[in-house]
Amino acid sequence: MLFSSILERSSATILTLFRTCKAISDLNQVHTHIIRRGCEQDQCLVAHFITVCSAVMPTNHSYPFSVFNCVSSPDIYLCNIMLKIQCKNSTLNECFSLLGRMKREFNVIPDKYTFPPLIKVCSKLSSLTEGRIVHGLTVRYGTERDVFVGSSLIDLYGKCGEIESARKMFDGMPVRNEVTWTAMMTGYLNFGDMDAARWLFVEMPNRTEATWNAMIKGLVKFGDLKSARKLFDIMPLWNAVSFTTMIDGYAKAGDMAAARSLFDELPEKDLVSWSALLSGYVQNGKPDEAVKVFGEMLTVNVKPDEFVLVSLMSACSQLGSLELAKWIESYMRNGSFDLTHLHVASALVDMNAKCGNMERASLLFEDMPKRDLVSYCSMIQGFCIHGQGVEAVLLFDRMIDEGIRPDDVAFTVVLTACSHVGLVDDGYRFFELMVHKYSISPSPDHYACMVNLLGKSGKLKAAYELIQSMPVESHAGAWGALLGACGLHCDIELGEEVARRLFEFEPLNGGNYVLLSNIYAEADRWLNVSHLRDRMAERGVRKIPGFSYVDSTTTH
Repeated sequence: MLFSSILERSSATILTLFRTCKAISDLNQVHTHIIRRGCEQDQCLVAHFITVCSAVMPTNHSYPFSVFNCVSSPDIYLCNIMLKIQCKNSTLNECFSLLGRMKREFNVIPDKYTFPPLIKVCSKLSSLTEGRIVHGLTVRYGTERDVFVGSSLIDLYGKCGEIESARKMFDGMPVRNEVTWTAMMTGYLNFGDMDAARWLFVEMPNRTEATWNAMIKGLVKFGDLKSARKLFDIMPLWNAVSFTTMIDGYAKAGDMAAARSLFDELPEKDLVSWSALLSGYVQNGKPDEAVKVFGEMLTVNVKPDEFVLVSLMSACSQLGSLELAKWIESYMRNGSFDLTHLHVASALVDMNAKCGNMERASLLFEDMPKRDLVSYCSMIQGFCIHGQGVEAVLLFDRMIDEGIRPDDVAFTVVLTACSHVGLVDDGYRFFELMVHKYSISPSPDHYACMVNLLGKSGKLKAAYELIQSMPVESHAGAWGALLGACGLHCDIELGEEVARRLFEFEPLNGGNYVLLSNIYAEADRWLNVSHLRDRMAERGVRKIPGFSYVDSTTTH
């Protein structure tokens, strides 16, 4: 191939050829010639080779590692390069294993470039114990006071909630740079100490874009959008990150008008900013707007990634549009997206289930290489929506048999399914399972589901006793479900007692008055209807659209 004639010249020529390597086949050719020329012990060539390997094959570290292992006595430079690659792609144990080999097998003493990648991976995994071990090694080898090592340790302790340790490192550093100050500030933000974070932001000698963005992100996280916007407005140089942080903040606060306005001001919109806007509309229950944003993306030739498409599928689920669901799945298949990724496959199942195509949802679900709690809940909820309570219960039992541990949300879904079709025995069984096997304390929502189930099945006394036994403070949802059941079964006495409780919880909720009024009307107790209507007028309670009660002057 094109390398053949050139590779015979010199090691220097081989170094230049690394820049043209785009695929594993190119690397294999270069590697072959390195071996033929007897250069496999040339540490400079090997260092370049494993660096290019990690760039061309970022998820495959076995190949560069095998090349590294062929070097009999790697120096500190080569060891540090290999360790950095290992820290990006391997387990923490494998990283520590290579660190141990450096001293034990190669007689190489770690330096200030050895530890930051190790500390970074400990920080990413919140592995405080291992991080402290690395900290001890930095002290042993005299690198603790290096600005990059120290900054990495501050970041580690800050992310692990050890703010005092982070501050002790910060105060003991002889030299600090912008990274050091920003790491300490971010640590305070993660810890929730906004005052200390603000103080550091004001006091630091120099601020980078990362510093401004971190502070804005912290303010957004704590819901102080007003201060975040003030900081954003005085920022020396805006970038896509700062814009996207604010867009995401407005979206989480429910202010999509402000999010859209800021998005429109962004001069160069990247995929992340488009994704923030689209997902914001989805989170705020505006699926039509989300679909429009996706169309705009395609118009300006921005190719969506799988995360954007997951948000789009969520919008489609809200819309319940089977036609759009089919288009999205076709688009993804034609676009060579990997539909086997767990979050993508789960989103596809959820979309088809909520759009009414349970047959397709079931097929996708069964074809998943691995099913998790989210995908199971999507299917169970799909069965529930379409009145297939028995199928929902069977699938929940199958999930438990497969060893997947349900959470409180999963129990809410299955209890709702039981409630929809009146599966009282299964409802009791799951409620007991939740409490006694999985040690989940029932929430007001769980109690509301059970009350609704018992009430619809005519077990009004059992439903009332269950509310009375609640260890948590009962809320309007449970009492409202019982009042509806009292109306369904014409139980005036209990209905009056339940309504009295609801009037205490929600004195201005017209729906509760209407439900009680309907109970009276069904029993031809029109005087009670009239008194209740007068009571509503006295308290200034307005009827809720969609609710009505029979007017005694026209019906009686």
